[in-house]
Formats: sequence, C-alpha cells, structure tokens
Amino acid sequence: MSGMATRKTLAVGSAAGFSGDRTDAAAPVVRTLVARGGPAALIFETLAERTLALAQIARRADPDAGYEPLLDELLEPILAPCLKAGIRIVSNFGAANPAGAARRIHAIARKQGLRAPRVAVITGDDLSGAVHRKLLRDGIGASFDSLDVVSANAYLGAEPIAAAIAAGAEIVVAGRVADPSLVVGPAMAHFGWAANDWERLGRATMAGHLLECGAQVTGGYFADPGHKDVPRLHDVGFPIAEIDADGQCTITKAAGTGGCVTERTVKEQLLYEVHDPAAYLTPDVTADISEASVRAAGRDRVSLSGVRGHARPDRLKVNVCHEAGWLAEGEISYAGPGAERRARLAAEVLAKRLRPALEIRVDLIGVVSVFADDRGRLVKATPAGDARDVRLRVATAHRDRREAERLTREVTALYTCGPAGGGGVRTALRPRLDIVSCFVPRAAVHAGFELVGA
Repeated sequence: MSGMATRKTLAVGSAAGFSGDRTDAAAPVVRTLVARGGPAALIFETLAERTLALAQIARRADPDAGYEPLLDELLEPILAPCLKAGIRIVSNFGAANPAGAARRIHAIARKQGLRAPRVAVITGDDLSGAVHRKLLRDGIGASFDSLDVVSANAYLGAEPIAAAIAAGAEIVVAGRVADPSLVVGPAMAHFGWAANDWERLGRATMAGHLLECGAQVTGGYFADPGHKDVPRLHDVGFPIAEIDADGQCTITKAAGTGGCVTERTVKEQLLYEVHDPAAYLTPDVTADISEASVRAAGRDRVSLSGVRGHARPDRLKVNVCHEAGWLAEGEISYAGPGAERRARLAAEVLAKRLRPALEIRVDLIGVVSVFADDRGRLVKATPAGDARDVRLRVATAHRDRREAERLTREVTALYTCGPAGGGGVRTALRPRLDIVSCFVPRAAVHAGFELVGA
C-alpha cells in the first residue's frame, strides 16, 4: 500500500473495538491476513468520548501519558509480523498524546530488536488551546464561558490517514478521528480514491462501521442464549473486511476462531448507532444504507452491497469535555429473609439524611436498577417484593467535593446505623466529567500528519 492506485482487493482487519478490549484478539487476525496474502491493514479502534477525556486528565498528571494504556499489550504480539508482511497499522490509540504513543511504538520496536517503523501522527483534532476558544464559543454559545474545559476534539476524517500512508507510513497514530475513517483512510490510499468520490467513500465507510466495534459483528454483542446462539463465544474471532476497488465489501473473521459472521450479525451492526439510514453523517461522506443489501457469501462470509454516498457535511463535530464536580457512590448488600425490605429502608434512611442538599440516585441491583432513573421514581413506584439477595447502590453528583463525600460516609455508617445485616460496603469518590458537543466549520480545522522519527 504505497499510495499507488490498484484494483487488488484490500483486506482490513479489526483488532479492538474499545479501550480495554481483549489484547489477544489481534494475533489471529494478523495470522489470517498473512496467510491470505496481498495488501492488508489492521485497525485498533480504542477511543470513546469519555476515553479521550480521561486520557487528557492522565496527560495532565504525566506529560508522557495520555495514550492508550494497553498499547504495549496490543502491539507487542503483532508488530513484527505486520512490519514483515507490510500490513499497515492504523489506530486512534494516540488519544490525547499521539506523539507519545509514537515514541512508545518506537521503544517497543527497539525492545524487540526490530528496525524503526515509519510512524505518522495525525494532527489537528485537538482544539483545546486558547487559540480555539472563540471557535468553540461560536459553536456552543455563551454557556461555554462557564465551562472548565478538559478537552476539545474535532472528529477528523480519512484524508490525513490516506496521505500519511501514501507518504510511506507503516503505522498511523491518531487521536480523535471518526471510527469508520480508520478503514476509509487505508482504502483511499490503496485505491487512489478522490476525497469527493462519494459513492466509494460511502461504501467503505459502512465497511468501517461494521469493523469499528470489533467482535460485535462476529457474534459477541449479538449472543443471546436460546434466541441467538453463538459457537465458542469464549474464543470469539475479530472481523476482517475485504474491500474491492468500488468500495463493496465482504465481512469475514479470523480463521480458526469462535463466533460467527451471519446476515443477522451484520445487520445488527450495520444499524448500530445509525439515526437516519439515508444520511449517516461522517467527516468523509454522508452514507446512505436505505437500499443496502446483506447476503450470505459462504460460511462466516457476508457481503454488503447497495450502499450509496452523498456529499460530506460542511461542518465537523467537536466534543468538549469539561469538569463537572464529583461523583460519589456507595453500595451495601442485604441477604436472607426480608432483604429487599431492609435495602429499601436503608435507601429511605440515606434519602432523609442527605436530601435536599444532595440529590441521590437509588438502585436496588437485581430488583430495580437498569430501568430506574436518577431521581429514584421507579424504585418508589415499584412494590416491595421478597428478593433475598439485594445490593443497594446510591450515588450523587455535586460540584463541591466535601458535599459529595457526605454520601460515602453515610453509606459506611449503615454498618451499625442502618437496617440489620448490611455488609460488603464499598464507596468511591472521583472527578466527574461531562460532555457538550457542537459543530464548527470544516475550514477552521487544519488536519494533517507528521512522520515521527525513532
């Protein structure tokens, strides 16, 4: 993939769908790509909105930190075979410190006795500097003035990734880029597509969308025993997209692994987080799957066709993460006869001691939690049952640390000041982050790349 246009099918493997994903997923994917032969790329998608904000906080504490904390575990098993086979690695594991991640990659290569890989760092997504304050205020409005900004990052597209690969990069390290762009970039470089080739970009974008969540498309998130059974889920394989010169793709998975690729797994992931099937907005293109077709093409092989593409938006989304005080949590367990009644009484005790100064959320884990709300209305409205094993969880958010900390002390006091038999208290107090999103003119964001030496 030197940037020369070619019609050879490009295979792109996914090795992570979020920060904290399995670190042994990449090796089977790489073995499959090597055995297959031909041009290939490997992506790691590790960056959620909150992940990036936490990375910014980590970098505040340590200027050398702020990239994916599992970087070593992700790359060490596959760096040598990827470099040997010419498999490009593209990832957003740079998070808040792509340059730091690039330095670490070179250190990993030295440790393994490898030559220094050609690493490119994508630039331009970080808008948290003082020079960008007016741009963000124009996007958010006057409320921006009251925000204690932790990070502000624009969703970049595939163009700088493609340019970096065309310039000879073997590994591309990004911060905030749109998830599908991790796949679109290598495809643009490989096939020589123009940045306004909407039809092909639309198809490649949906290939990227199918890969971006890792094992979701190979049965992981799909599995529901008795309804949607998945073989060998403990060894679920990660996906590979075979993309042709027109952007059409076939989804398969790493050879010899568990999981499955079926029409149903692909359809579920295709629709994941898509608010408008006719207008899936990305920095690269507006993809249209309203007439898409998903068809089985063999065992663990499913083809996607009928995707259209339209002109990309003229603005880019920006996530602005800001400090929002403190989150306090506390848990205590009740078991045996009357456990649920005792847990509810404990919740009443906490509410009377903490409200109205603190607004608390109450969850009876195992009874009323997933479907509850932050004001506890559902907990109050649900008649008491006879559950014999209940974990009470309470939480609050407050800008003042001392006020938030009151909740942790009150939960601990339930050991002797609450209903009988409470045990297993756990409490936590941590900084709370919040996110506000806005749009800025594309022309105001200057995306590019830098080749980083060893």
